[in-house]
Amino acid sequence: PGAPPPPLRAPAPPLAPGAGPAQGAGPGPPLPAQVAAAQAQDFDPVQRFRLLIPQLKESLQTLMKVAAQNLVQNSNIDNGQKSADGALQRFDKSLEEFYALCDQLELCLRLAHECLSQSFDSAKHAPALVPAAPKGEGGTAGGGESLPYTQYLPLIKAQIAGAKDIHNALLEGANKITGKLPPPGGP
Repeated sequence: PGAPPPPLRAPAPPLAPGAGPAQGAGPGPPLPAQVAAAQAQDFDPVQRFRLLIPQLKESLQTLMKVAAQNLVQNSNIDNGQKSADGALQRFDKSLEEFYALCDQLELCLRLAHECLSQSFDSAKHAPALVPAAPKGEGGTAGGGESLPYTQYLPLIKAQIAGAKDIHNALLEGANKITGKLPPPGGP
């Protein structure tokens, strides 16, 4: 009666030119670069979101089609006309599929938001790397932009002050919960 629902798993990405196996090698195990690219795509919430949008559109179209067919059939039955259409797709199954895709999209968006906020926090609290060894003894640790030690000290002091503030807030909250009074001379 109806088309099968679209798969919930996204199709494999097309290979980039030159990323496939060598000519004449025949089908074989994927190269490590291909496996890494496929895994990175599976874990990238934005890419996953983009792949799920067409599936969501198709699922919504199927849902509306099934709803319309069921409405027509129920209307015919209510009017006393016998419907010869036979069995129709179940509306609840189509709706369940649509909601499952919506849930997947929501999870992708939440994960992307969390990744973005962690990236902002990382850039705020540790904007650059500190060299592990002096430049004459092997260069910088990460090979990228780094801070000299004299600029690194204020950054570490700010991070320590932030950690102390969090510790004091947690200690104060725990004391309030347990009913203990703060130590004399404290905040």
